[in-house]
Amino acid sequence: MIFIHAMIRAKNLEETINFWTEVMGLEVTKQKDYDEGRFTLAFLKDKHSDFVLEITYNWDQQEDYLIGRNFGHFAFAVDDIYAFCNKLIERDITINRPPRDGYMAFFKDPNGISIEILQKGEPLPVTEPWTLMDNEGTW
Repeated sequence: MIFIHAMIRAKNLEETINFWTEVMGLEVTKQKDYDEGRFTLAFLKDKHSDFVLEITYNWDQQEDYLIGRNFGHFAFAVDDIYAFCNKLIERDITINRPPRDGYMAFFKDPNGISIEILQKGEPLPVTEPWTLMDNEGTW
């Protein structure tokens, strides 16, 4: 068995693609509109691995999608968790679980999907302001 991709549904295609490309560093490899079915599929790839994210945008979706509790989160490893979290703050993205331990943080994409960020290798030294930050919302 080979894991080939994960799919999320987007309530705003442009905002979702911008998030996953500009914040998370994925690259759009394919995007196609399906006029008869009234939906768009976009495929984004991580240049550092074989991970592919499929984004489905249903043109007539009026209400937000409910996030199923059976879905947990996506996880990504970064070289410097503090630098990455600073990048989130610069973009006004809420960090739901700050990296107080120098190792793990959580935030959400524009569709409310939880994303876990893990420090590659050993945790970074515990420092402020991260140790002073409280959890915000859910993840």
